[in-house]
Amino acid sequence: MQVHQILRSKPKGTVITVPPGTRVADAARLLAERRIGAVVVSADGKAPLGILSERDIVRDLGRRGSVCLDEKVDALMTRNLISCAPTDSADAVLEKMTAGRFRHMPVIEGAEMVGIISIGDVVAARIAELAMEKDALAGMIMGN
Repeated sequence: MQVHQILRSKPKGTVITVPPGTRVADAARLLAERRIGAVVVSADGKAPLGILSERDIVRDLGRRGSVCLDEKVDALMTRNLISCAPTDSADAVLEKMTAGRFRHMPVIEGAEMVGIISIGDVVAARIAELAMEKDALAGMIMGN
């Protein structure tokens, strides 16, 4: 299964972005309201500058306390993004996420972000794929 197939199962326009300079508290509120685990930092909504996850916020809260909530997302975001392409395989994405210990990955085509996938999206797609394979094998064994 490829990333573009996973993106098809997601609602259109699901990449939530915030501009650089947004307060961390405002980004945290957005994460809570949308029930999402990360937000992409982008000046234009298309080119990612970084990503801010709930883990980033909690980690800094634990280190420095609530003072970090008044800072800008630029201070806490991960700048060195690891991304994938629509043609990448789900297995390759899972390997990158596991090795890097992160759960959200922007999908980039050319220079533009076309989506974002989470480890949950990839695992769900992989489970569905395995279920179809199981059914196909069972059908072959039964002679269907």
